[in-house]
Amino acid sequence: MIFKKYEFDSEATAKTRIASLPTDEEGNPTHHHSIKDLGYLWITEPTYDEEGNEVSEGTKASVYSVDVLWKSEEILQTEEQTVDGVTHIVETVKYPYGWASKEIQYDETWQKINGAHKFLGWKFYE
Repeated sequence: MIFKKYEFDSEATAKTRIASLPTDEEGNPTHHHSIKDLGYLWITEPTYDEEGNEVSEGTKASVYSVDVLWKSEEILQTEEQTVDGVTHIVETVKYPYGWASKEIQYDETWQKINGAHKFLGWKFYE
């Protein structure tokens, strides 16, 4: 399994990428990836008084977030390469179109801002 986080320019783009993953004739997923559609995450959460009245409205991110737990076997491509007469098996991860460029690159500052969390028991960090 490979756990990745993505940020798309809009909800429509994210939904299009999710919908483009393999399905059968009836539109049911045939892939075994787990997808968590997070939406526009809060940057600053709204605040409320004791009676539930909104004090400040908060701010949401301008990008639409999605977490994916990719089933490795479904995105690995295997090929043979021969170097100096020795054949090697090389595996390369091939993400579906439109996903790789939207991947969030993890660094130490990211965790401080977003916190460490898990997706189906898998931690997000490299």
